[in-house]
Amino acid sequence: MPADHIPALALAGPTASGKTAAAFAIADALAPRLPVEIISVDSALVYRGMDIGTAKPTPAEQARVPHHLIDIRDPLQAYSAAEFVQDATRLIGEIRARGALPLLVGGTMLYFKALFDGIDDMPPADAAVRARLEAQAAAEGWPAMHARLAQVDPQTAARLAPGDSQRIQRALEVWHVSGRPLSSFHTTKTVAASGRPMSAASLFSLEPHDRAWLHGRIAERFHAMLAAGFLDEVLRLRARGDLHADLPSMRCVGYRQAWESLDGLYPMSSLPERGIAATRQLAKRQITWLRSMPERHSIACDAPDATAQLVQAVRARVWGSGA
Repeated sequence: MPADHIPALALAGPTASGKTAAAFAIADALAPRLPVEIISVDSALVYRGMDIGTAKPTPAEQARVPHHLIDIRDPLQAYSAAEFVQDATRLIGEIRARGALPLLVGGTMLYFKALFDGIDDMPPADAAVRARLEAQAAAEGWPAMHARLAQVDPQTAARLAPGDSQRIQRALEVWHVSGRPLSSFHTTKTVAASGRPMSAASLFSLEPHDRAWLHGRIAERFHAMLAAGFLDEVLRLRARGDLHADLPSMRCVGYRQAWESLDGLYPMSSLPERGIAATRQLAKRQITWLRSMPERHSIACDAPDATAQLVQAVRARVWGSGA
């Protein structure tokens, strides 16, 4: 298939919906006629040393099908949606030039939104302003900072919890740097639709009909992570001495709850319950985002033939209904 005829496809879904296994099924179904390379759309998989708690594909799995945007950052570093769009756009072109199909797989909906809709033209981070805000928060507390945000950007404050330090800090930073509320940047995009590498029409989603099915899988996976040594992984990260709980990497679901338990903020015995509850909340937000996109091709991931349905739909999208 000529490179300019090869589509780029996306596979999204809430955590524990079976995206990894589904992606391999797609790769197997299209090979050898059309090889597949996977681009990770996951804000946690970018970090090195965070393997168990992110359900990162194993080295064997990554060798089976080429993967991209995994282990590209140290946990001390940030990785933004804008950087993801830049990297993913470049990779889509390179993969298609190799005669392979780019398959974007993950559950970080902010990354998908940025890829499909374009990037808000917001100012970059300002270390001096951020340090000043952190000092104010240390003295006054994040609820007070949230109240301050409500005065200058009530729209953003209304959608943030008073304890959401990372997002409150960013919203206040944007206001101090630009003189404009964060919400005002959501009306203009820097990338025209014609220049975007793909659209939501190329998105396949795995969504459960029965939430109880997904909740069961989330609980099972969290307990399996603990059994596989998740706490030891967090202890190794803490032992570095340069990481802290407010970093984006350590705010990932599971890691945040483990860090808080190791800090003594909560009993260690409550970690499974808290980790599972936080993961369920994440899944709820992911499903809400997916359902806001009518262009998507939705597959019930709890259906007995979910994988077969997905593969058939992908083959039809790539080669037509007669494939």
